[in-house]
Amino acid sequence: MLFANYMLIYKHPAMPEKMLKFVDIGQQNPPKRTKDERSKDFNEIYKEFIEEKAKTQSSRCSQCGVPFCQVHCPLSNNIPDWLKLTAEGRLEEAYRLSQSTNNIPEVCGRICPQDRLCEGNCVIEQSGHGTVTIGSIEKFLTETAWENNWVKPIEVRNESNLSIGIIGAGPAGLACAEELRKKNYKVTIYDRYDRSGGLLIYGIPNFKLEKHVVLRRIKHLQDSGIEFVNNFEVGKDKSLKELKEKHDAILIATGVYKAREIELPGSDLGNIFPAMEFLTASNKKGLGDKVELFDKGILNAEGKDVVVIGGGDTAMDCVRTSVRQKAKSVKCLYRRDRENMPGSAREVANAEEEGVEFVWLSSPKEFKGTNKIEKLIIDQIELGEPDDSGRRKPEIKKGSEFEIKADMVIKALGFDPEDLPYLFDSKELQVTKWGTLKTNFDTMETNIKGVFAAGDIVRGASLVVWAIKDGRDAATAMKTYLEDIELKKIKVA
Repeated sequence: MLFANYMLIYKHPAMPEKMLKFVDIGQQNPPKRTKDERSKDFNEIYKEFIEEKAKTQSSRCSQCGVPFCQVHCPLSNNIPDWLKLTAEGRLEEAYRLSQSTNNIPEVCGRICPQDRLCEGNCVIEQSGHGTVTIGSIEKFLTETAWENNWVKPIEVRNESNLSIGIIGAGPAGLACAEELRKKNYKVTIYDRYDRSGGLLIYGIPNFKLEKHVVLRRIKHLQDSGIEFVNNFEVGKDKSLKELKEKHDAILIATGVYKAREIELPGSDLGNIFPAMEFLTASNKKGLGDKVELFDKGILNAEGKDVVVIGGGDTAMDCVRTSVRQKAKSVKCLYRRDRENMPGSAREVANAEEEGVEFVWLSSPKEFKGTNKIEKLIIDQIELGEPDDSGRRKPEIKKGSEFEIKADMVIKALGFDPEDLPYLFDSKELQVTKWGTLKTNFDTMETNIKGVFAAGDIVRGASLVVWAIKDGRDAATAMKTYLEDIELKKIKVA
């Protein structure tokens, strides 16, 4: 309250009257479709701001001397400045500024956990006035930019003879590709899937990120001269060594897709699936593909008692997808309580609105059934002393077992790296004890000269916004490496 009272009496002489309206204007989010309406389809649940609302909500920004929203954004987006420009109606300038630090702002505006990052650290949120709705404004700006044809293909003059190969068409690979293309390099992106986008296409459901948004960005990069090669598996179609011979530098940005297993009695029963298998099937079906296991009802939750194990954002995607597939019931098991859940609080609230039941402080002990899962034996959990992560350690209550009926179980326990040295036919490629790629902290280069790595395959499973940052940083590091190559060529000549 001290902050609020201070702002009421203080006005910097240079401060425009359009800002600091949080004392007069309350927080307002874009309209959200009703739970009954949105649970029947896979369309995005939030409608867009109209221009006037975006301006009004932007004007609530307090223009902090220390912008904690920016500090807690992995990309260090210049949020206060583009909020100010939005409030003043200078929308194209606002978009240009937001895009200057973020290669895919239309994605971050939709799926970033703003409540844990920028919005959760907004000063007026801390003072009790309700955060500036940064994510919704970012989405509005970017959609306005596309509508008004402000998003132009990259113009390349004096294209370099040097080329880069990027393995993985997810957010890290896309961000790196765009930044290197801006620097006039030839860029080819290789991906093992039939569509580019990685997790953005096959991992995140439409109700959070409609696929036309991603495909639009891919086309923009294609129009900018970036080549995409799909259905390409490194190690099968070409080894890493062969790709390195073709290109002057390589970036590995594959992400992490190997599902963490849960070794319990009965875990080999039928109808127990990894989260990505379930989500990929749903997303492919939404894209119009023929998905045999879905069509046969195996990867379809319709009419089933579904249990999802896990507490992150992937678990939220699974429970909410199950609702839309007309599951009979949907439960989410998590071994800690709501306050210690890693997923977005906003996503948890949306799931509860849509009818998902959360079974807090619970952990599976055994899967039971004849050939297929029929029920789970569950242990109740109590939280003990904090562990190395600072979170209270879950401990099983003795004699607390109970049962939950289940026709389908989805494991959303996180992801680990695949064995890339084996898959890429490159046994010399070094990995950490966690299986992630070992890189030089300063240069982002692996132990193989000219081969770099970025995103989840280095840091472990994380957020899309961190992958974008890593991709941008990799582009800077690779540019330095390529400039050294060019300099040596000049000296030889």
